[in-house]
Amino acid sequence: MDGIFSINKAPVMTSHDVVARVRRLAQQRRVGHAGTLDPAATGVLPVCMGQATRVAEYLSESGKAYRATIRFGAVTDTYDAEGTILREAPVTLDERTIAAALPAFLGEQLQVPPAYSAIKRGGQPIYKAARAGESVVLEPRPIVIYALRLIAWDPPDLVLDVECGKGTYIRSLAFDLGERLGCGAHLAGLVRTRSGPFTLAQSITLEALEAALADNTWQDYLYAPDEALLERRAAILEHASEDRLRTGQPLRFETRGEMEPGEGELLRAYSTDGRFLGILRWQTAAGTWQPHKVLQVAPVED
Repeated sequence: MDGIFSINKAPVMTSHDVVARVRRLAQQRRVGHAGTLDPAATGVLPVCMGQATRVAEYLSESGKAYRATIRFGAVTDTYDAEGTILREAPVTLDERTIAAALPAFLGEQLQVPPAYSAIKRGGQPIYKAARAGESVVLEPRPIVIYALRLIAWDPPDLVLDVECGKGTYIRSLAFDLGERLGCGAHLAGLVRTRSGPFTLAQSITLEALEAALADNTWQDYLYAPDEALLERRAAILEHASEDRLRTGQPLRFETRGEMEPGEGELLRAYSTDGRFLGILRWQTAAGTWQPHKVLQVAPVED
């Protein structure tokens, strides 16, 4: 069972809970998720099975999308509705004022993550230190927000569609927007509508996956491991090159009719019969493609 299930996560469950349940239902040991979702959030959570865990890190390269409900007038310690209210203020905003503030949050920027987050420090998630009452100071991190679309304004709640790069905290966006507009805000609800190549429409609930596993139709919902890499260039390797890849040896071949590879470029590698073999990485100094991720795919017998 090598591939990716796009799960529509229910509220309350942690991302780890989802992985644990899929592992139990599918009776597979190698299971992992790509892109943590907070317990209160719902929506797209890619769950990688078997060999697909090797490429999980690339699933969020094409960014993510969310529908966020931001509630103005109250700031919480967690930046969401699960936390304790720290301060409140009257909300006198109108839709035009909010819309005028949104462009300042577009593009590349530095964002301070919430103290209650899964970022690790000393091997432990920092939310544990925050819950213990310890002072947590985080450095701003580079992020990018590609689009912000105002969907609805029903005071004090704003519904906002967000398209962003990996590492963006929508809770921090809600907090920062509230600070800019002067009345404070927190994230009241969040649905991830896309993660990498997977959309909400492509995702299934855990209950639906359980039924598919029971009636043996799960293959209908399992995406190939290379789904995370389809935007990258690809190469088809002859048998000799396939053998070199499997043994970790560098490969030399021309990229005919295409632009020259750049340092560190990743290339999908396939066998002549269409098996996804892994990922090659370009090394300019050596002028070779170095095996970067090699999947344990059985070779075709001669």
